[in-house]
Amino acid sequence: MSTLKFALWNAEWMNELFANNPIRYHDSDKKGYMTKQNIADRIHDIAGVVNEVSADIWVLVEGPNQTEELQYFFDTSVNGAWYCAVQSSGAQSIGIAVRADSNLLAENPLTWHNLKTAEYASKLDIATNEFRMDTDNDAVMEVHKFERKPLYASVKTKNDKTLNIIGVHLKSKGIFNAMEWSKWWSKADGNRKKIVAQCHQLRIAFLDDYLTNDETKNIPLIVCGDINDGPGFDTSEMKISASGVERLMGSIWKPNLTLGNVMYDVLDEKKKAKLDFEELYTASFADPIFNNKYQKAWIDHILYSRAKDGWIGQGEIIETMADGEKIYKKYPKSSDHFPVTCLIDIDKL
Repeated sequence: MSTLKFALWNAEWMNELFANNPIRYHDSDKKGYMTKQNIADRIHDIAGVVNEVSADIWVLVEGPNQTEELQYFFDTSVNGAWYCAVQSSGAQSIGIAVRADSNLLAENPLTWHNLKTAEYASKLDIATNEFRMDTDNDAVMEVHKFERKPLYASVKTKNDKTLNIIGVHLKSKGIFNAMEWSKWWSKADGNRKKIVAQCHQLRIAFLDDYLTNDETKNIPLIVCGDINDGPGFDTSEMKISASGVERLMGSIWKPNLTLGNVMYDVLDEKKKAKLDFEELYTASFADPIFNNKYQKAWIDHILYSRAKDGWIGQGEIIETMADGEKIYKKYPKSSDHFPVTCLIDIDKL
């Protein structure tokens, strides 16, 4: 079996690492404008994680906003040779890096699809433009938008198979400012509605077409990213009876069009039967609203199409490095998210 290692990671404000004209890192004694961490320490720790995880394909959320910046990072700080691309969306863009010196990939393995000009990708652009949806059940159509355009890319293997990848970063539901409780709940409910609207729009306006269109339905697809939502209903989601990530995965009325989730697949049968996801979390953060108590959340997901059987699996959330040390202790300046990885059997693509 020939396998590629795929990794998704919200690397947290990578954009603050770079200066321009020419593209380079900021001076090592400078602190990041968002994380307030030393730039040299951040570069060391982010690169340390990427090198140790040693994936063949990376989708990086909160990456730099230019392809040249992501390429600079991989060229100067990461082992191997890489092809990179970025879907520029400002300070928190989504990037992809594909290892060029893998003997499992084509000579030029990465194609980034420009949402404005690539023929099929334009459907994704249209789907993620400003849209209207009644998220309050009050017969009034609210206006919604995607804060960041998705990344759309294709990876070509040495055996001439294609894998398509969509990377997303959806609306944050975090509230990090103190406010009166009724206002806090109103904002929390509004954030959930925005996430559900984005997931529903992406599903009905693009994914259903991709999964049924003769041109694309047999091409394996990964939809991944920081969705800012986990399975099931939290308190706010109970009010609107909707879960964002579950809307994105698909409808029970169209089971052949649903997306799988690599981390659900690795749960034991008892946990699957009870829908017990307690052990799964990809982000950990000090919550200022609750005395900086650390909260855990499963918000970073690798979803996949079911066009082929057995082509993807062995999902893992990387909280502990190979030497047994916790990622947040060994690389404390990297990110408050954990990488999510899986293996792709290219013979089954």
